[in-house]
Amino acid sequence: FFSCRAMGKKNTAEIEQRIQAASEEAKEMKKQIKENLDAKADTTLSTFTKSTPKLDKCSMKCRRTLRGHLSKIYALQWAEEKTHLVSASQDGRLLVWDALTTNKTHAVPLRCSWVMTCAYSPSGNFVACGGLDNVCSVFRLDKETITKPTKELDNHTGYLSCCRFLSDRQILTSSGDGTCILWDIEAGTKVTEFTDHTGDVMSLSIAPDKDTFVSSGCDNDCILWSLSSGKAEQVFRGHQEDVNCVQFFPNGMAFGSGSDDCTCRLFDIRADRELMQYKANDKVVTSLTFSLSGRYLFGSYEDPVIRVWDTLRGETVGDLKGHSQRVSSVGLSSDGCALASGSWDNMIKVWA
Repeated sequence: FFSCRAMGKKNTAEIEQRIQAASEEAKEMKKQIKENLDAKADTTLSTFTKSTPKLDKCSMKCRRTLRGHLSKIYALQWAEEKTHLVSASQDGRLLVWDALTTNKTHAVPLRCSWVMTCAYSPSGNFVACGGLDNVCSVFRLDKETITKPTKELDNHTGYLSCCRFLSDRQILTSSGDGTCILWDIEAGTKVTEFTDHTGDVMSLSIAPDKDTFVSSGCDNDCILWSLSSGKAEQVFRGHQEDVNCVQFFPNGMAFGSGSDDCTCRLFDIRADRELMQYKANDKVVTSLTFSLSGRYLFGSYEDPVIRVWDTLRGETVGDLKGHSQRVSSVGLSSDGCALASGSWDNMIKVWA
């Protein structure tokens, strides 16, 4: 009996040593990969764009204020049709707005008021949301009064941090359980599970061609996934703390990310590396989006100000001021003519 215990301890010690050795080897390989990438970087984006003419100061102003939520707004997304948007608040309601007239077209009561994300389907026929209930609830906008979800997608074991429609039939979700899931909405079933993150997944963004998507999480990583294979294609590192938000660049060849380390960063997919950092102060980044051309980056922080960046030069070119509390979400309309911002002051502002 004692000899068995001694052998067991010896085997455990050997396994721990092998794990430690493998961990050291992986660290060394990561270091070598970084050194190889750095050696091939013949210039930086900020150096290359020094001669690029500076942008004029951003002259966008608040054109509409959407009032109706009774508590903090946590998320919003525009419809592809360009004038409508959906917003989610901890007052327990999803509101669908006509941003041009400021009228509400739908008010959807939620079973769980702890909502963290919302999405608008490309056709405009559906909206979805989720949060601390771990469920993605999908609602059909086919009648004026909506009382219950069309589908409830229930497979995550942690909170729902983000959801985005691929079509009326498919939706992607990310969760605090460390996974992303592609769903068949009609069947209410899981199609693919994406599992390479080692911490909570906080955000996702679908590529313009809808072949890939990028996710970010509390492991400080951003991962590019293939939707067809379900496998991670690239891992982008650089952030020092949780990565709260991620957004594809309009051409689909790069993406932006925002983190608790108070920086926004631009990563190039083809070069497999970080191109630029954007940091103005010591405020956590809550959300970001790009202008239609990609020249402007709009970042929201844990304060009432939206900062406008020149993406190429890495310089601020303006501040959008109007909210009285933290801005939690920003989004650009499909035609690029308007920016919406949702805040803990219970209001949405539309800038142009």
